[in-house]
Amino acid sequence: MLTVSVKWQKELLKAVEIDTSQPPYVFKCQLYDLTGVPPERQKIMVKGGLLKDDADWSTVGLKQGQKLMMMGTADEIVKAPEKGPVFMEDLPEEEQVVSLGHSAGLFNLGNTCYMNSTVQCLHSVPELKSSLVKYSHSGRNNDVDQTSHMLTIATRDLFGELDKSVKPVAPMQFWTLLRKKYPQFGQLHNGVFMQQDAEECWTQLLYTLSQSLRSAGSSENIDTVKDLFGIDLASRIHCQESGEETSETESVYSLKCHISQEVNHLHEGLKHALKSELEKASPALGRSAIYLKESRINGLPRYLTIQFVRFFWKRESNQKAKILRKVDYPLELDVYDLCSDELRKQLEGPRQILRDEEGKKLGLKANEKSSSSKDDDVKMIDGEGSSNASGESTVTTSQEGKTTLCPLSSIVLN
Repeated sequence: MLTVSVKWQKELLKAVEIDTSQPPYVFKCQLYDLTGVPPERQKIMVKGGLLKDDADWSTVGLKQGQKLMMMGTADEIVKAPEKGPVFMEDLPEEEQVVSLGHSAGLFNLGNTCYMNSTVQCLHSVPELKSSLVKYSHSGRNNDVDQTSHMLTIATRDLFGELDKSVKPVAPMQFWTLLRKKYPQFGQLHNGVFMQQDAEECWTQLLYTLSQSLRSAGSSENIDTVKDLFGIDLASRIHCQESGEETSETESVYSLKCHISQEVNHLHEGLKHALKSELEKASPALGRSAIYLKESRINGLPRYLTIQFVRFFWKRESNQKAKILRKVDYPLELDVYDLCSDELRKQLEGPRQILRDEEGKKLGLKANEKSSSSKDDDVKMIDGEGSSNASGESTVTTSQEGKTTLCPLSSIVLN
């Protein structure tokens, strides 16, 4: 770690820290936060010429306390006309973003799209943001380690930056703490940070937030993450050979959509993923046997997360291979037939109300709609309270290293 000063126009930026374990582009992102000069416009003079984004700090030859010179112009917001009607398309891009209610984006700090997409996805969940706002520096107790506590604080602060800014934000503090808490995200290849899996980042970050928010000392924060994203599964484990049968329950943060030659649609992939075979010891047979595990959704969250499993391990080449098969998906997802019998009974009342409402829009009476369209799909709604009342949820999908939060009536894949 080095501390330098940077001369830019008439300003002198003192005590700017450089993390020499990270590429110079990250340093330029820091200067962007301080000056408003985008990294691509920055010209930083160092020994031998201009500082390149991918330069090796060991060859640059910087010294502690060295004074650097930077040239470049900051972004300027073009003002809208003061008189006459102003159309949306005539506004500067940044003002259009504010008018549409969109927040700022995140700088890619070097193969960090997996992290950025996860952060932006979670940032779109207002209930999570509200819980984080209530989380304070003094909210940690002995059940949460210091690194988890600081990562939760960094998440809260980064969300705040995204809400306040219309320009891209450099998530430096968050990224540093994420790598400290989970070192696998700091893996290097030829001196460059490696691309990582968005689903793994999603799961690890949600686990950290669930531990911190559950221990925040406020009763309303208990199980916040589980209420928003937790999916309760009830499973039946059966051995056809011996007739043994057991049951178990578990809570997960996402459903898997396994992709194979038989899967052409999202719903098919979800059904396949809820069935699996496992080999374990059979007390009745006195040896290992094959068991069939069949799971059903026993509790729905407000936001349903789905991971498209597009990678498999290729033994012949000893590496991961991507599945390029096309998988269709609906704009409205109904998971009623994936639910347990117990949950279906709870969902039937709200679903009937929705069917009647759809019937009214079509000019049908309630009883006519009930008898003729009992099995029709219903539109996606966000359930009251912590669970979904109709069997349909806001859907979050993860594919190709990115995670995207989708609006109530659509699924978007990146």
